[in-house]
Amino acid sequence: MESVFKPKFFSVLKNGYTKEMFKADLLAGIIVGTIAFAVASGVSPEKGLITAIVAGFFISFLGGSRVQIGGPTGAFIVVVAGIVHNYGLSGLMISTMLAGVLLILFGLLKMGSVIKFIPHPLVVGFTSGIALTIFSTQIKDALGLTISGEMPADFIGKWGVMLSNLDTTNFYALILTIATILISVFFVKVSSKIPGSCVSIIVVTAVTYAFKLPVTTIGSVFGEIPSTFHLDFPELNFGDIQHYIMPAVTIAVLGAVESLLSAVVADGMIGGNHRSNTELIAQGIANIASPLFGGIPATGAIARTATNVKNGGRTPVAGIVHTITLLIVMLALGRLAELIPMSCLAGVLIVVSYNMSEWRSFLSICKGSKYDTTILLVTFFLTVLVDLTAAIEVGIVLASLLFMQRMASQSEVISVQRNSGDPLENYSNLPEGIEVYEISGPFFFGAAKKYRETLRQFGNEAKVLIIRMRHVPFMDATGARNFSAVLDDLKEINVRVILSGVNESVFQELNKTGLIEKLNPQNVCSNFDLASQRAKVVLQELG
Repeated sequence: MESVFKPKFFSVLKNGYTKEMFKADLLAGIIVGTIAFAVASGVSPEKGLITAIVAGFFISFLGGSRVQIGGPTGAFIVVVAGIVHNYGLSGLMISTMLAGVLLILFGLLKMGSVIKFIPHPLVVGFTSGIALTIFSTQIKDALGLTISGEMPADFIGKWGVMLSNLDTTNFYALILTIATILISVFFVKVSSKIPGSCVSIIVVTAVTYAFKLPVTTIGSVFGEIPSTFHLDFPELNFGDIQHYIMPAVTIAVLGAVESLLSAVVADGMIGGNHRSNTELIAQGIANIASPLFGGIPATGAIARTATNVKNGGRTPVAGIVHTITLLIVMLALGRLAELIPMSCLAGVLIVVSYNMSEWRSFLSICKGSKYDTTILLVTFFLTVLVDLTAAIEVGIVLASLLFMQRMASQSEVISVQRNSGDPLENYSNLPEGIEVYEISGPFFFGAAKKYRETLRQFGNEAKVLIIRMRHVPFMDATGARNFSAVLDDLKEINVRVILSGVNESVFQELNKTGLIEKLNPQNVCSNFDLASQRAKVVLQELG
């Protein structure tokens, strides 16, 4: 367990923690706590705050990154909305806790490095899709539209309702939204230390309150923000647990990917190395704890983590300070938060959606290979038009299938005896009746049928067939089965097979499936010289 779960917090304390480090972490934690309060919305404000406090604490205290800031993120707004719509708040709590268990298992099984292999086009596809969906969910509040009844959950239906109600636009709300966006984007020219989104919320809320502008606020929509929180165990009917498996998988995979991406970005900023499996276990614990206090799914937040680093945070203490700051804000300043206009929050989230859209990466991938473009567009449109669960499921399967197709297309069997361009090999001294062919690429199920058909064809031209396998990195069970069928076919027409350059992995697979005995161990050679000598002997035996 020690090699899998080693929180950075304890490593920092063990290596020595100075007063100067604490001062830097304290300032960074307070600033990040303020910005977390600004964007911790999604279900209702207190749920975002509770998530940032409870989950954020565990992610910093037990996590594998020195500077990771955890809590609710924009990516989860879509997921949370979908789960609440289908299963209610109780279903969200159960799904989140199940996701926490899955994340812990990911870490214990050392899958931290495996998750990093999810293709970049897939990540950009669902990130861009989430960004567009978040943008869509904010248009109603950004324009201050008056819409009777419940908004449709689907993308097209939502836009249809909003476009048909454009005549109800509240121009005060629209002006506040524009002001929020402009301050959030351009305040960096005034100060890079204080987040523009935090400043925009303070300024816009103050103006709204001072001039009594007729716009909706957090208080008028959600009511009073509680100044306390308590343990709340969801009612779990084990007969219904299968309904929550896929939402839990979605939360777990998205949380794992976003957390590890955030940790990698942070590593680049501070020149450090995070512990991916420890990070996954901490994320799992955080997602089990968060719903028990009324919170929602949590993950590593790239924007707040970057803000933490830019403001001097260098240890997990900054993340812990950020949670304490939020706790104080919630307990003491909740009444002030009720005055924040919904159009202001919409402006902040529109900026968040733009920043996470990755439109430059999106366009760049579209100019690349057709495989990457296909994965990108399928994932993007499924995220927007169906849901994130389907996008992740189909995207991963599609990426795997396309990868195997590419691997299979690059695998080949070629004749190297005639017209050889390799000056290090001499094929001219091989007598008539011996043919040399080389397999390049993995001998796996995707390419096995191709190899089988080609080797059958080549076998008709020789009495002894030397197959060079120095460029075959591995062979799977399907490859071995097809290779066995090839040997049977060639044996029927009295052709003998000699293998050359078989590596340890391929040899083990051949031996495990009994093919070494079928070939004759003497016919499996470590290099081409031995294989050519053996081929001459076999040719003589055949007469």
